[in-house]
Amino acid sequence: MNRLVAAIVITLAASPLAIAQNAASEDPAKAPSVQKAPTAKQKAQQARMRECAQQSAGRTGEERNKYMSACLKAHATAPADERKLAQQARMKSCSKEASEKKLKGAERKSYMSGCLKKS
Repeated sequence: MNRLVAAIVITLAASPLAIAQNAASEDPAKAPSVQKAPTAKQKAQQARMRECAQQSAGRTGEERNKYMSACLKAHATAPADERKLAQQARMKSCSKEASEKKLKGAERKSYMSGCLKKS
């Protein structure tokens, strides 16, 4: 009988610990975080940061901060510059073709519009 009472007391004493442990594992804030794979945009940003950080070697403090800011801004505008250059190249090519065909006025405008859309 004493053993039965002792077993019940131990079971009752340990049950709140088991419940608390179970509740902690169900709480998402307390659960171990799962790392998601970075997106392509995040990978590109990390690569820019890494490249700028390597180039800023030897700079410290405010000088490094200004350099990093300028470096990252330069990288951010590069794709826009490439698109602008590509657009200019298409314009030049289409304009040359229109000149070779000796198109003028509305005909030239229509041709240029179609040429730029398909390019």
